[in-house]
This record gives sequence, structure tokens and C-alpha cells, in this order.
Amino acid sequence: MAVIPVNIAGRPYEVRVGAGLLAELVPHCRGKLRKRDVPIVTDANVHAAWGDVVEASLRDNGHEPHWRILPPGEQTKSWDELAATVNWLLGLEVERGDHIIALGGGVIGDLTGFCAAVLKRGCKFIQVPTTLLSQVDSSVGGKTAINTPAGKNLVGAFHQPSLVLADLSALETLPTRELLAGYAEVVKYGLIDDADFFAWCDANGAKMLAGDSALREYAVAHSVAAKARIVAEDEFETTGRRALLNLGHTFGHALEAQTGFSSRLLHGEAVALGMVLAARYSARKGLMAMASADHVAQHIGDVGLPSSLAGLGLDCDGAGLVRHMLHDKKMDAGTLPFLLMKGIGKTYLDKEVSLDDVADFLDGELAREPA
Repeated sequence: MAVIPVNIAGRPYEVRVGAGLLAELVPHCRGKLRKRDVPIVTDANVHAAWGDVVEASLRDNGHEPHWRILPPGEQTKSWDELAATVNWLLGLEVERGDHIIALGGGVIGDLTGFCAAVLKRGCKFIQVPTTLLSQVDSSVGGKTAINTPAGKNLVGAFHQPSLVLADLSALETLPTRELLAGYAEVVKYGLIDDADFFAWCDANGAKMLAGDSALREYAVAHSVAAKARIVAEDEFETTGRRALLNLGHTFGHALEAQTGFSSRLLHGEAVALGMVLAARYSARKGLMAMASADHVAQHIGDVGLPSSLAGLGLDCDGAGLVRHMLHDKKMDAGTLPFLLMKGIGKTYLDKEVSLDDVADFLDGELAREPA
């Protein structure tokens, strides 16, 4: 098992990465489950796969699990589910010192974390991520949110978990598409500031996705350590350092909005294509070699992720996608910062990007023949 500290000032916690953590949930949570009753928020798919394992661990250690089982999918991150889940927790008489368990992927972690942030002005929660995407990204760092008709993650709070348990066994029950979606967030860490890790992904990504357990532990632990380092430097995204973690997300969120935040395009798939677009746009501006941008697209396409905007068959033009970007929570004084690249492993924040130029670029990408 790998243990990665997240050194948030005054609120440090650990991320534990290994196989079999769900079966040993209570021992790992020792000192945090104060009462017999334990509230758990999950979705129907995760409950079907892992509910019995978690329930057995709790009951065998004298706890009574209380389940809130939600529909899977991005639509669950809604006002209605937020209100209903908060009311459910109030009905269980959850106190500020209690811990709520978030068992699932990024949707469950985001919703549960936001509930914990607002319930009684802040109670505690434990992240138990069951997807690759949530293990390497969304469970770490304390960003919690729901979606609204205006856009993705526009209502939320920074609220750190007390513990993150990333059980690699859970990845074995993931559909291939979900596993691939999570891989987008793995390769992102190489593209941000670690060209050596991108090279590792080039050499090992396919084998890791195919099931090599040692490679999976390395990929998750390395990704978590990279995020923990950045979050510790810039918890509330005030210096710009943490903003680097949004590579691919400005383009990606626009694509998610255009496809209705639906299963047509998963979040990780949108981020993967968003990183391709960020690389191509960087090359268009002369910031990085086109060969490097093509390398990024080639790698993402080779593992089975979307790498062509034209291949999505969207019913819109570049200006339509840019209109979605205007709702981005990173808008500042009417301008939208973009994460661009000066090379693989050399991402930076550019605050002087012309949205008209982005729209023209996207028109070209929409017309580009898929490779």
C-alpha cells in the first residue's frame, strides 16, 4: 500500500492507495467513525458491485450502515439531489464531528463533499473513490460542487476530506470506457509539468489499462502525489499554480455542455479531447511544435480516447462552443484564462487569449478529418 500525505495547512490528511482497502474499511477509518450509525452515499452501480463488501466491514466491526443510493451519472450532481441528500443526513442526526462516507466516482464525491461542506456549516467526510478518475483527481484536493443549467461545477465549496481510500480492486469492476476516462487525468500530470511521466505513460499506459497491478499502483500513487504537491502550494487556486490542474478542462467543459452533460461524452473523455485541443491551439500560436501536439493526440487516440473534435459529430460551430466557455467559473473581469503548453510538461496559464481566435481555431478542428 502507498500512503501519500496531503499537507494542507492545519488540515493534513492521507491518501492510501492499494488493493483490498474496501474490505478493511473500518480499520483504515479507525478513530473517525465515532458512532454506531455510519451514513454512506453511493450510486446504484457501485452499490451493486461493492455494497456487500462495505456493509460486511462495517457490521463486522459493530457499525450500522445507512445507505443513500443515487442514480449513476452526471445528472446526479444537481440542486434536487443536494437538497434531498442534506435532508437525509439531517434525518440521521449527523453531527459536525461525524464522518459521511462518499463511496463512488467523482459525481458521488463531489455531491457528498458539498453536502458535508454545507451541513451544519461543515461536517467531515471520507472519500472512498472507486473509479480511476476519482482516485487520481477528484477525490484529492477538496473541490466539491454540483452542476446547474448555466454550467458545470458552478456551485460548490472547497472542503477537504479527512481521509482518502483508493482501493485498486475497484478498478477491476470498471467498464473499459470508465477506466479510459480516468486515464485522461493520469496523463494530464505528465503534460502539466512532468515530461518524464508522460514518457512513462507512453511506454506503460496501455499495459496499465490492461490490468497490470503494479503499474496501476504506480500510476495512481504518482498522480496523487503530483496533485497533493500542487494543492498544498495553492489550496484555493489563488496563485495560479493549482489552475494548472485544469489543463484540458476549459475546452472539455464546453464539450460536455454541448453534449448535455450526458453519457454521450464522459468527463474524462472531454478532458482528453480538451488536452488535444489545448496542445493543437498552443501549436497554432507557435508556443509548441506541431509534432509535439500531434504526439499528444496520437497517444490519447492510441489508448482509445477521443482525439478528434470532428469525430464527435457536434451540431454547432466554434462560436457555439465558445459561448459555453463564457460560463466558466474561471472567468475573471470578462476574460477567460486558458491552460496552454510550451511543450510536453510545460503547461502555463495564459490570460490574454482571444475568444474570437479560439472560435476560429475550433471551426478548423470541427472540419478536420479524423486521423
